[in-house]
Amino acid sequence: MNLFPAIDLYGGKAVRLYKGDYAQMTVYSEDPSSVASDFAAAGAHFIHIVDLEGAKNGDTPNFETVCKIKERSGLFCEIGGGIRTMEVIDRYLSAGIDRVILGTAAVGNSEFVRQAVQKYGDRIAVGADLKDGYVAVKGWTETTSLSAEDFFAQMQALGVKTVICTDISKDGAMMGTNLELYRTLSERFSMQLVASGGVSSMEDVEKLSKMGLYGAIIGKAYYTGAIDLKQALEVAK
Repeated sequence: MNLFPAIDLYGGKAVRLYKGDYAQMTVYSEDPSSVASDFAAAGAHFIHIVDLEGAKNGDTPNFETVCKIKERSGLFCEIGGGIRTMEVIDRYLSAGIDRVILGTAAVGNSEFVRQAVQKYGDRIAVGADLKDGYVAVKGWTETTSLSAEDFFAQMQALGVKTVICTDISKDGAMMGTNLELYRTLSERFSMQLVASGGVSSMEDVEKLSKMGLYGAIIGKAYYTGAIDLKQALEVAK
């Protein structure tokens, strides 16, 4: 299983939210690219980046910071948050970012997803952010009537290869991850599944790895020291 240590960006800084609440934000670093260098030093191969401002507003205010993270770390970088047009996808991928994640734009706009996948193949991923089993959009500020399974089925039919699935109720809460959700989805669908939200202990990493998932994202647990990234990378192997 691949581990994706995460950098969430707001105002050019590395931050974390509690359960997706912008009012409960903690700043962990003024220099996100140095955090990325630390990931590389620990032996990571991937970085998961989220532009929290972009997710909310649909633009790319942290574009330069994202490029600096890629340049300084040299790692595989995927970015989500505010990617709602072909122009933004082109901009990120031509700047050397390895994969973009469509979130809000993928919900209710299957033509956009189809075009993106046709043009860029597996460099396009989709983010499924779940609130009580339903897909949430616009930086988790709105919940749709689309169930997780229906959304996954739609994305698989469109040729999407990778889905990052976040259980919002677990995100940043340090109370463990939703193993049952990921087990069900990985058994039912053939896409590469990345577990996100609540991966807060070495036990979580071990259990997800044994499930045979493609990947898992580590966020707050890294910043608080609850998970040692070097050890977690070994366990994930």
